[in-house]
Amino acid sequence: MISALLDANVLYPAPVRDLLLSLAEDDLFKPFWSEKIQHEWSRNLLINRPDLEQMRIDRTIYLMNEAFPDATVEGYKKHIDGLSLKDPDDRHVLAAAVEADVDFLVTANLKDFQSPILNTIKLQIIHPDEFVSHFISENHDAVTRSFEKLVSRLKKPPQSKEDVLNTLEKCDLLQTVQKFRDSYT
Repeated sequence: MISALLDANVLYPAPVRDLLLSLAEDDLFKPFWSEKIQHEWSRNLLINRPDLEQMRIDRTIYLMNEAFPDATVEGYKKHIDGLSLKDPDDRHVLAAAVEADVDFLVTANLKDFQSPILNTIKLQIIHPDEFVSHFISENHDAVTRSFEKLVSRLKKPPQSKEDVLNTLEKCDLLQTVQKFRDSYT
C-alpha cells in the first residue's frame, strides 16, 4: 500500500485534511504524521481562528490518532541534523518521512523541500493536488466513493458535492476538482 507523510499545511485547511483522511480511511493510502506536525497545524489554526476552542482541535487530533493508530511517527529526531533544507524548520517533516519510510511527503510547500539531499532519499515530495489527482486517475471509482462519503458526512452545515468542490478549489486542489467535475458531467 502507498504510504504518505502529511505535512501540517495539508492537515490545515480542514477540507484538504478531510479529503486526504477520507482516502486513507478507504485504504487508498496509509497516512503518517508526527506529534510536532499535529501541534504545528493546530497552532496555526488557532492563530488564524482564535474563535475556535483548543478542546475542539484536540478532539480532532484525538480522533485522527484513533482512526489511524499507527500514523504517529516517533524516533525521527535522529535524522534531523543530517538533513539540509531551504527552511531548517521543515527538517523535522522530512525526518519523520524518512523514519516512516514513506513513498510520498504530501505538502503544499514544495519550494522549501528542494535540496540535493532529496536525490538520495527514495520518497517523492508532492503537492496534495497532484497526490489526489493521481488517485483519481488510478482508481477513479474508489476515490469517487470516498469523496461522496465525505460529502454525506458534512451535516453542519450540509453541503452539496459542488459546495465541497468549490471549497477544495479555494484550497488550490484545481486538478482534483476538475477531475471530479469531469466525472460528474
